[in-house]
Amino acid sequence: MSADPHWISLFPLNTVLFPDGVLPLRVFETRYIDMVRDCMKSEQPFGVVRILTGSEVGRAAEPDDVGCIANIDEWDMPEMGVLMLRTIGGQRFRILEKRVLNDQRLQARVSMIDEDPATPVSASHASCAAALKSIIDEVNQKGQAEQGADFISPFSDPARLDDAGWVANRWCEILPVPLLAKQKLLELEDAQGRLAIVHQYLQQHKIV
Repeated sequence: MSADPHWISLFPLNTVLFPDGVLPLRVFETRYIDMVRDCMKSEQPFGVVRILTGSEVGRAAEPDDVGCIANIDEWDMPEMGVLMLRTIGGQRFRILEKRVLNDQRLQARVSMIDEDPATPVSASHASCAAALKSIIDEVNQKGQAEQGADFISPFSDPARLDDAGWVANRWCEILPVPLLAKQKLLELEDAQGRLAIVHQYLQQHKIV
């Protein structure tokens, strides 16, 4: 990575990472193993960005303008040439400038987007939090029953079910909507507005 703190390494993926989201990654391409190694060596995170054009392998893909910092929480190398990561979403960022290195790694100069302020879930959206709690409890109970101590929850801990941004972001991760819709939700800087859109979707599909 560049010594300039405004430049970060990018991992373009066919996914959208949200703040406080849990993203497991299986890394096998040499360039990304090198990227992860460099990040761990310098104790720096990398950025996850949705792919606009291109693919996850081969030549550097064209990324979306807004992404999310991925902090490496755990890692393992179960076999030579394969890294298993558990990352946690951090702060969102906007790409100002990008460059492609000789090995087709992407780096970008970014500006950080302010974190969602801690905003209580309003009474009108309380059903979103209650339904999310039921899903989290069900997933965790089933996972623990099937996998025991090996189970790793797909939800960040602790659950902040009283925080509008946290609740909205967890719904954005699990809703069966196109990646472009998730990207637009990620880019919204109003947590209450994000939750309002989620609430409308849940009502339309008779989930709440």
